[in-house]
Amino acid sequence: MQHFKLSFVVTAVLLALAAWWGFGHGGSAGLLRSLWIAAVLGVLEVSLSFDNAVVNASVLRHWNAFWQRLFLTVGIVVAVFGMRLLFPLLIVAVATGLGLVDVWHMAINTPEVYARNLTAKHAEVAAFGGAFLLLVFLNFLFDDEKELHWLGWIEEKVGDIGNEGFAILLTLLAVFGCMHLMPEARKLPVLIAGVVGVIVYVAVNWFSGLLEDKEEEGAGGVGKLVSQGSIGGFIYLEVLDASFSFDGVIGAFAITNDVVTIMLGLAIGAMFVRSLTVFLVHKGTLQEFVFLEHGAHYAIGILALIMFASVEYEIPEWFTGLSGVAFILVSLWSSIRHRRRNAPELSTTTHS
Repeated sequence: MQHFKLSFVVTAVLLALAAWWGFGHGGSAGLLRSLWIAAVLGVLEVSLSFDNAVVNASVLRHWNAFWQRLFLTVGIVVAVFGMRLLFPLLIVAVATGLGLVDVWHMAINTPEVYARNLTAKHAEVAAFGGAFLLLVFLNFLFDDEKELHWLGWIEEKVGDIGNEGFAILLTLLAVFGCMHLMPEARKLPVLIAGVVGVIVYVAVNWFSGLLEDKEEEGAGGVGKLVSQGSIGGFIYLEVLDASFSFDGVIGAFAITNDVVTIMLGLAIGAMFVRSLTVFLVHKGTLQEFVFLEHGAHYAIGILALIMFASVEYEIPEWFTGLSGVAFILVSLWSSIRHRRRNAPELSTTTHS
C-alpha cells in the first residue's frame, strides 16, 4: 500500500476541494453531488487508463529512481493541469478565437456552452489520439526483438512482415479512412490532426533514439545525464497520457458540465494511474505476468480504432472501458497459464 499513500492523501485533498466547490454552488446538496461525481470520475479514469498504466510501466521500469519520482510528481502536474484542464481550454480557445481567460469564464459561468464548443472538436482530437495510439500498438506488434508472442506463430509472422514504415503506412491509411467519414467541411481539419499525431509520434521516437545513440557513443556531461534520465521517454509518456486523457474529458461531460468537478475527479484517477504504474514497476509485475504488456498494447490498439470510429459513430464509454479491461484480464489469465506450464522447467533449471 505504500505506493498508493500519496494517491490517498491527494484524493482526500481533492475530494475536500470538490466538497467545498459544491457547497459554494449548491449548499449541502451541491456538496454531496460534487463528492459523488468526483469519486465516479476518478473510478472511471482508472478503469479507462489501466492499460495506459501497464504500458507506462513497460517504459518506466528502465528508468532510475530519480526519473520515476519525477514522473510521479512533475508528470502528474502536467497530466492533471496540462492535459485535463489547460489542453481542453486551449482547444476551445482555438475553436472560438477567445483568450484563455475568457474561455475559463465561459467554462465556469456557462459550462453548457463550453462543453458544446469542446465536443465540437472531438473529431480532430480523436484523429490525433487515434493515430498516436495506433502507432504505439503497431510498433509493439511489429517489434522483431520480442521473445514471447501472445498469439503464437500468427503474431510472430506479423512481426516478421511489419516494421516502423509499415506501421506509419497503416496509420495514415486509417487517418484517410477516418477523414472520409466526415462531411466535406471537416475532412481537411481531421486529416491534418491525424497527420500531426503521426508526426508527433515519429518526432518523439526520433528524439528518444537520438539520446540513446549519444549514450551508446559514451557522450559525457549533460547529454549523457539527460539520456540516462530518459527525457525522451518522459515526453513519450506524457503524449501517450494526453491521447488517453482527452477521451476521458469528453466522456466526463456526459456526467456533468462542471469543469472544476471534472478536473478534480479526473485528477484523482490520474494520480492512481501514476501510482499503479510505479507499483507495477517496483513489484516486477510485468516480469511475473509476461503477457500483461501484450494485453495492454492490444487494448491500446482497440482504443485507437474506437477513437477513429468515434468521429462519426457514438461509442458508449462502458464499451471503451470494458474492451480494455477484457484484454487485460485475458492476458493476465494467459500469463498465469504460461507460468504454470513453465513451472516444472524453471524448477529443474533452479535445482540443476
